[in-house]
Amino acid sequence: MLSIAHGPTGAFIAAKIPNPLISIPLAIAAHYLQDRVPHWDVGQGLSKQTKSKKLAFVQELLIDFPLSILIVYLFFQHGQAFNPNIWLGWFCGLLPDFIEFPYLFLKWRFFPLVHLDNIHKFFHRSTPNIFVGLPPQIAVLILIYLLK
Repeated sequence: MLSIAHGPTGAFIAAKIPNPLISIPLAIAAHYLQDRVPHWDVGQGLSKQTKSKKLAFVQELLIDFPLSILIVYLFFQHGQAFNPNIWLGWFCGLLPDFIEFPYLFLKWRFFPLVHLDNIHKFFHRSTPNIFVGLPPQIAVLILIYLLK
């Protein structure tokens, strides 16, 4: 899924469960569960030659990642005191994707990241069809907004 689904999910979990010993593992687990749903994401083109790694990285860095931060801010921090747990939840909701970057962009495969990457690949189900792959992510954001 896109960062705009994973990050707010982690932040939502941290907002509802303030104990990081519980919310952090749940935010990470939620990432894997969300990736099990067929979805479209920025990295979709990385496994095929339809999109360059550089273009995917720019799209992630300049669009998806900042939108994730903005959504978390608007949903959970706007008009509120700074809550580091929410941002830790956001980070942990994205952690499996961060762990994947060294391999995707630098071809670095080293212990223990190689094992975590294999777990991520096991759960990951993506579709090249943006019209099929975006609705589940939009539904996640609507649900988070309604339940926050």
